[in-house]
Amino acid sequence: MILSIESSCDDSSVAVTDIATKELLFHRKISQESAHAKYGGVVPELASRLHAVDLPKLLQEAKPWLDDLEAVAVTNRPGLSVTLLEGVAMAQALSIAKGLPIIAVDHLKAHIYSLFIEKETRFPMLVLLISGGHTMVVDVQSFERMEVVASTMDDSFGESFDKTAKMMGLGYPGGPIVEALAARGDPARFDMPIPLRHSPKIAFSYSGIKNAVRLLVEANSPLDEKTKADIAAAFQQAAIEHLLQKCKKIFQRRKPKDFAIVGGASANMAVREAFVNLCGEFGATLHLADLRYCSDNAAMVGRYAIDAFERQLFSDALTIRVSPRSEL
Repeated sequence: MILSIESSCDDSSVAVTDIATKELLFHRKISQESAHAKYGGVVPELASRLHAVDLPKLLQEAKPWLDDLEAVAVTNRPGLSVTLLEGVAMAQALSIAKGLPIIAVDHLKAHIYSLFIEKETRFPMLVLLISGGHTMVVDVQSFERMEVVASTMDDSFGESFDKTAKMMGLGYPGGPIVEALAARGDPARFDMPIPLRHSPKIAFSYSGIKNAVRLLVEANSPLDEKTKADIAAAFQQAAIEHLLQKCKKIFQRRKPKDFAIVGGASANMAVREAFVNLCGEFGATLHLADLRYCSDNAAMVGRYAIDAFERQLFSDALTIRVSPRSEL
């Protein structure tokens, strides 16, 4: 079995996965959303202190499996250094105490492996990764070969939802709040720009949409509930249309047979519906992770670790380091 640890941002999570069967034997997550909501976003130092409290609780719950472990896996990049450090410290302690090898896991690669929790690995695949901090398209040929073919020039898709919610005083995390509000709004009421619409550049940009929302909020303040819903609807429609326009260009060039969407923002139902239609247009099969595994979790870390374990990709407990950057 492999014990996996996730602490890259504001979710403390521990899982235990059977190496041979890929069965998820234990999985628990403690969210810090309520603690950060009053600040309108994640406070790194607070998140670190909460991980220091919550991770030992989760490890205690996983105690029945600790004597049967073959390795411990931990997210060590990318993420907030002060929160990553909490998970890495726990992994180092377990490694030294039980003589276990450590598998260092790239958080973005783990999101790709959220597609395969309790399933067999299936590559090649073109993957759209949309989360709070990242927006990119990755051509995944194999475990060893992952090429970023497009990424954001500024804000990410998920980040733009959080910032839109903050500008309208809706709370944190913004993604689910804006999505729910948009379902009740009229997107045609406001003209929202589509970034890079006439540019041949295959990249993403959300700073322009974010600024457009700011201008609408300022022009229509104080906001009534109808106006909030209409702004949310116009914003979400433009944000998704931008994804579609750039991904369509990638589809035309690469003609993928299999396409997937992963990351926390992949739980957005409007995004899923839009890409069902795009994949249908190009005859591609759409793959989506179970909704409970879209946000950060240790189950996806453990699933990636199985394939790494088979390749004997281990790190030394005393030399493993955290990094704010991915190695994709």
